[in-house]
Amino acid sequence: MLPMRPSSAQLMRVCLQAFGLAVLGFVLSLYPITLSRLAAWAGDGTTESELQIDIARIGLGKEVVITKGKKEWFMRVEVTPENSVVVRQEKEGERYLLDESEMHDRAMTPAEVDAAITDFVNSVKTRQKVQ
Repeated sequence: MLPMRPSSAQLMRVCLQAFGLAVLGFVLSLYPITLSRLAAWAGDGTTESELQIDIARIGLGKEVVITKGKKEWFMRVEVTPENSVVVRQEKEGERYLLDESEMHDRAMTPAEVDAAITDFVNSVKTRQKVQ
């Protein structure tokens, strides 16, 4: 009697399992890097948990409010079919350190709104980490 040849379904299952194990190995190899980055961030005395970040959708735009103690950062992107307005503010207590706005003569796309909000949040995180 001849040995049975594996079916294509069995071969596919074995290949998928091997691929899954390879991906799992790669992810686990990144684990020490992630822990060292978190430890470095916490060693600075600034942790992401100190920053309270609230993001809300406002019509076609978004707004984000970031707070840490008495400091507050605010960004709002308002989008209409005709234009877009971006407002940025930073204040400590009741004193405004930054209050600026810009107007664009076209509607920003959802991807542009998300990118602007993400860049703003990352810039605040970076500035807090440096200080």
